[in-house]
Amino acid sequence: MHIAAFVIPVPEAQREAYLVWARDSAAMLQGLGCLEVVEAWEDHIPTGSRTDFRKAVAAEPGERIVLMWQIWPSRAVMDAAEAAIAQDPRGSEPSEVPFDQRRLILGTFAPILTVGRGAA
Repeated sequence: MHIAAFVIPVPEAQREAYLVWARDSAAMLQGLGCLEVVEAWEDHIPTGSRTDFRKAVAAEPGERIVLMWQIWPSRAVMDAAEAAIAQDPRGSEPSEVPFDQRRLILGTFAPILTVGRGAA
């Protein structure tokens, strides 16, 4: 298993457009082998004294934080999907993305402990 995680500032007024974009993106990812996509809209984001989700993405007034993760069967499958997306014209149309891509945070992770749903 391999995990890609994102923290994304999304204008609150773009919530519905984001949801449409997220559904389309998830369908494309699943077609490329992604096992699970979770999109979570901000519910409670505490203000930190040094750092927090808002500071991390330079969130502006009126923006909400989305936490998104993808579960892939392996790093190799995820890398192949990224290569396919780079060749897909849908992946290069920034006008369709309802948030500022320059401020999202992305990381990929290899699990070291899995407990609960989906644990092996």
